[in-house]
Amino acid sequence: MKTEHAIAEPPHINWRGATWITAGALALYALFRVLPTGTNLHHLDFRVEGKGALEMCDPSRPQFIPVVAARSPVVMTLAPAPGTTDPHAITLTLGTIGGKTIGPADLLTVHTRKLHLLAVDESLSDYQHLHPEPGEQPGEWRFTHTPLHGGLYRIFADFTPAATARGLYSFSDYTAPGPAASGEDARGPVPGWIARRGAWEFIVTPAAGVLRAGQPTSLRFAVRGTEGGAPAPLELVMDAYAHLVVFDQARSGFAHLHPKPGAEADKDLKFDVMIPQPGRYVLWAQVQIAGAGVFAPFAFDVLP
Repeated sequence: MKTEHAIAEPPHINWRGATWITAGALALYALFRVLPTGTNLHHLDFRVEGKGALEMCDPSRPQFIPVVAARSPVVMTLAPAPGTTDPHAITLTLGTIGGKTIGPADLLTVHTRKLHLLAVDESLSDYQHLHPEPGEQPGEWRFTHTPLHGGLYRIFADFTPAATARGLYSFSDYTAPGPAASGEDARGPVPGWIARRGAWEFIVTPAAGVLRAGQPTSLRFAVRGTEGGAPAPLELVMDAYAHLVVFDQARSGFAHLHPKPGAEADKDLKFDVMIPQPGRYVLWAQVQIAGAGVFAPFAFDVLP
């Protein structure tokens, strides 16, 4: 005996209701995009339209950022700190091109700090990583920079607005007091992938042996003892076992690199990078050993 099964009808869909729900969700998304994030700043304050605008950085795609040539939505100025006789005390003012000040509440904490400063001299033989503290006035930050040489220093600011949660940059120059670099310092770091600092040997190994313009690549980084070659007991500094910063000779920008996830203190660290233009570059490595910061430079050429 044949048994026939009834075919169930598909459920009725309320298309009108679904349309209204979708439209409401999109409206809420648009509203949250323009609402302030605890301050008077929102994502539109950090956008510059048109050709040559500075793109906000995607941390998953580290590359060289042409900060000087690009138009940043943030203006940074430097001036001697008032009320002190210390010639190395500096006041930094940070604000949007629309005239709004940028203070601690406007920035996210990234690698343990709200604002990172990368200070480098003309010869690229002196690099310092600095962290300013909020000043008394809105948008004002203060820090002390004790330069190795006198002369024109360029200071890049690396920060992440709370309104965008994407890395952004600015820069400013100032003339440090004292005699300019001379001798080997004036010529800059010697080309090579090995640098020695005290009892430690810093080693950088490009994955392909060389770096070529416009091609993503990876770098292996290690610090070993000059006696016996044992791995250095690296300590966390700003939530990472090492920081690498790359500058071009013209100091037109930089690449700020952090180890790939899964890094261990006693293992070689791996970094990704992409440099768009050929030429001479200097990479500065920063680590912490026994509570002290140690910096080492590497000069290298990026091939066409």
